[in-house]
Amino acid sequence: MRVTQSMLSSNMMKNLTASLARLDTLNTQVGSQKKITRPSDDPVVAMKGMTYRRSLAEVEQYQRNFSEAYNWVENSDSALDKAKLALDRIRELVVQTSNDTYDSEQREAAKAEVAQLKEHLVEIANTKFGEKYLFNGSATATKPVSVTATGTTVSDNAGKMELELSKGVYIQVNISPGEAFSEDLFSTVDEVVTALGDGSTGAQLSGLLDKLDSRIADNSTARAKIGARFNRIELMESRMAEQAVIASRILSENEDVDFEKVVTELTVQETVHKAALSVGSRIIQPTLMDYLR
Repeated sequence: MRVTQSMLSSNMMKNLTASLARLDTLNTQVGSQKKITRPSDDPVVAMKGMTYRRSLAEVEQYQRNFSEAYNWVENSDSALDKAKLALDRIRELVVQTSNDTYDSEQREAAKAEVAQLKEHLVEIANTKFGEKYLFNGSATATKPVSVTATGTTVSDNAGKMELELSKGVYIQVNISPGEAFSEDLFSTVDEVVTALGDGSTGAQLSGLLDKLDSRIADNSTARAKIGARFNRIELMESRMAEQAVIASRILSENEDVDFEKVVTELTVQETVHKAALSVGSRIIQPTLMDYLR
């Protein structure tokens, strides 16, 4: 086969173009630190990247859900703790006034304090987190406890407030009003107020201690449930944090370049391209126009 000058020139230009394209690819990878800049560069890497990014986005959403879960359980536990302190104080007053040495004036003072503690319990039961009531089941827009002239009414909504903290795993983050602030609790407090104001004997007042102890036990049970959920949320958050690290690593391995390797290849390619230009300049022979200049 006869090799002509035009064939040499054509092959040289083709090889220079390929070398320049390789140089551009490596330069782009160094600048972006990504293996590809568009799906057509490597469809397999692009498709895997979409899957990995979706998984990472899910994990990040679950991590945001943990913040809301912690707000629910921590606020609920804090409210129940304050309710426990109020109930303990009521019990303390009942124990003190059950001593028949207390006169009517002292019992009136204790009655006034218990009445204030009852209002405090109502406020705690109507605690809000943001715009949501903590202790009204699924009816978070309505306060659970209402005080009227006929007595104290407590919502019977036992709906669950659940948050998805892992794929397909929902954790209840609320306590129903019946568990935390039942009507029995407020009726027992009302009985204490009545007994302190109607001249009941010390023995009659002491008889209310068992009811108060039962209401305090209900409070402790509700707090134990919140504590158990808090512990599980912590364990799930720890596992989700590990999944986030793994998802980020897999995404990086799929898309990110080995920077040191690419820089080395870029340096080599620059040398190769310069050599190709040098050789190419020798392949192109002088023409008559070069002599005429």
